[in-house]
Amino acid sequence: MYFQALDSKDECIGIYLNGELYYGNIPEGITKTWAYSPYLSGREVEYANLYCMGRDLEDVVPSAYADRWETIQDKLKAYFRSFGEAKVDLNENCFFELVPERFLLEFCEIKNKITESVLENYEKPENYEFMLGLTKVVENIKRRKLNIDVSNMKTRLFEFKARQWKDKIVHGSPYISYDVYGTKTGRMTTKKNSFPILTLPKEYRSVINPTNDWFVELDFNAAELRTLLSLAGREQPEGDIHNWNIENVFKEAMSREKAKKSIFAWLYNPNMKHPAEKVYNRTSVLNKHWDGSKIETIYGREIEADRHHALNYVIQSTTSDLFLRRMIEVNELLKNKESHIAFCIHDSLVIDLKDEEKDIIPEIKKVFSDTELGKFKVNLSAGKNYGEMKELKV
Repeated sequence: MYFQALDSKDECIGIYLNGELYYGNIPEGITKTWAYSPYLSGREVEYANLYCMGRDLEDVVPSAYADRWETIQDKLKAYFRSFGEAKVDLNENCFFELVPERFLLEFCEIKNKITESVLENYEKPENYEFMLGLTKVVENIKRRKLNIDVSNMKTRLFEFKARQWKDKIVHGSPYISYDVYGTKTGRMTTKKNSFPILTLPKEYRSVINPTNDWFVELDFNAAELRTLLSLAGREQPEGDIHNWNIENVFKEAMSREKAKKSIFAWLYNPNMKHPAEKVYNRTSVLNKHWDGSKIETIYGREIEADRHHALNYVIQSTTSDLFLRRMIEVNELLKNKESHIAFCIHDSLVIDLKDEEKDIIPEIKKVFSDTELGKFKVNLSAGKNYGEMKELKV
């Protein structure tokens, strides 16, 4: 039965079904809608936007409804302009309380038509369940307001760059909104008007405090090298991979930093000759996953690529999907706990930890490290704000 959620916030439960609006409760029998909302978790619902790989409504509206949709869009844009002028924060208010019911009825009915068209004409993606799990994680992150304290930047405000970032943070959104379809390799980006978590310079990360007691960060040790090693059919080293490379690739005394610099220079230069080829079998991995025009990863992601970019796409995309799957599993582990995923930055995951729940850290680490490509070594750090993280031994 087709329906639409009127808002995505837990405190703003509203449903359109069969020409009626329901507030505060969810009717039985709902099965198909446009997009996921957190209060729909646990229900057997099909989400049309995942069928069309996150495309916007206006990109998939049937021609029969194009004119009607354009009229609805004009009204919707006018409402959003008025919210902006009145400084109404939609993160703090229920959308359905700000617009007339007659508009909600009209808007949701055409969304139903678009939803129906997509579900009838698009094939269900093979990675549907993965994308749904990822959507649930980012929606949970999106609804949590960051605990921001710009006074932590005060010792740096003599810098012009720091003052610019302070203004950007103060006047920007305190919510993180990820785009799960942000890049072709699968790595997420942030949407317009999101808190700029992916571009925030390290020296200003101290503005982010946990809402609980601690931040705990999990980060793979040389994730992309480990991905390539596994794709080449080798077992994962238990210790630091750069020290392992000194012994197994270079086979001569050198500093860890020199080994790291050398191996990464080779990894991203397909024309460079290097002793790592004998160990990592880069050419055989490329030939297995690249057909001359596109690459296909073990997760079924296909990307058009020339020879120069092909191996990088294989490694980066595989690593990204591997990481995101671990994030989904950690999110499941934290269900019904006060500790939660605060955000992720590329291949690192940050947990907002309740002190009383710190005993779960070893289990989080285990779930995060047990990947489909073997047990990846995980680095842990913790701190009272995101700019003052210290190594954590677990």
